[in-house]
Amino acid sequence: MKRIRGLIWWMSLMAASLASSHAWAQDVGQPTMGRALAQQVCSECHAIDRAQARSPNTAAPRFETVANTPGMTATALSATLQTSHRTMPNLILERDDLSNIIAYILSLRRGG
Repeated sequence: MKRIRGLIWWMSLMAASLASSHAWAQDVGQPTMGRALAQQVCSECHAIDRAQARSPNTAAPRFETVANTPGMTATALSATLQTSHRTMPNLILERDDLSNIIAYILSLRRGG
């Protein structure tokens, strides 16, 4: 649980510090395509659907948790997904794939 809180804190920090950069990350992607890609590349570790109570890897946050992190933006997710992590494989995503996964994650916001 401490790792998840740390990751959420880090993503919030990135959101605040990168709010003015990576303007292209604000492009709207296609959530349906993002979900399909997340199923292929993220679901081994992360709970990608709302119905999943926990992630297969307990150190990996649920996508719904990430989406509902206060201050979470497309910019913060873009920075997070393009920054290497000790506990996450280095993913190299095409711009459209990145936008689609971000759109999918943000579609999981409560009330969304």
